[in-house]
Amino acid sequence: MAEKKWKEIAVFLGLTLVFSSVFWIFIIVSGFQSKNAMFYVFGLMWSPGVAAIFTSLIFQKSLRHIGWRWGKTRYQLVSFFLPIVYALVFYSFVWLVGWGRINKEFSVDTVEFLTIGILLSLLFALGEEIGWRGYLVPQLSKVTSFTSVCLISGVIWSVWHLPLIIFSGYHGGTSVLYSLVCFTIMVTGTSFAYAWLRLISGSVWTGMFLHAMHNHFVQSFFDPLTGDTGITPYIIGEFGAALAVAGIVVAFIFWKLRHRLNQPTKT
Repeated sequence: MAEKKWKEIAVFLGLTLVFSSVFWIFIIVSGFQSKNAMFYVFGLMWSPGVAAIFTSLIFQKSLRHIGWRWGKTRYQLVSFFLPIVYALVFYSFVWLVGWGRINKEFSVDTVEFLTIGILLSLLFALGEEIGWRGYLVPQLSKVTSFTSVCLISGVIWSVWHLPLIIFSGYHGGTSVLYSLVCFTIMVTGTSFAYAWLRLISGSVWTGMFLHAMHNHFVQSFFDPLTGDTGITPYIIGEFGAALAVAGIVVAFIFWKLRHRLNQPTKT
């Protein structure tokens, strides 16, 4: 049973690598600022989802296990608001101690931000989440412990970003190494929340909400709202220390909640 599952997981990762490589190349060659970058990023973010669909059809002959059901609404609400809460807490601390300042010149179209902006973020995030949480997390949970599920899926998710971080300029305004370390800690840490919410709800939509709200609010609101005071690039954003610490806190909280999962594996 375990050997078969690992084989399926290997096929999923192989297909993800093949599909993603096409868009990694497009993005690296054209750059993040090109007019077609958004389309390439969309294709890249849907690569894990397409790989999961192919793998599921090959081995299960069905897509039912992806987690299409809604589940309990409270888990969807937690997923939606969790990124906003941890971003607000840690960015507020950054502003308070002077590692960043409120950028008074920043403005946002509130209606567009809360409608079209969120809908687009949900659409982009769903592709990744069908792969990482819809397929990978529940498959891993059948062969290993919750802690291992989170660490393995988190590291894989981090490594998947490496080509962009190293070769396309997708990193903070610091060294690539520093960006890699902070990003990996943040992604691996928050993977505990993603996995826990997916497993307890049975729903892929929790990952979609969590992923979309993180991307949308961190990248399009909290980052531009924060002005540079010199040290700021080392602190804010997905490649800064603040969200890396947030990832550790999130990991600890959801790791402590692991006993609420009906998992037959060790913790």
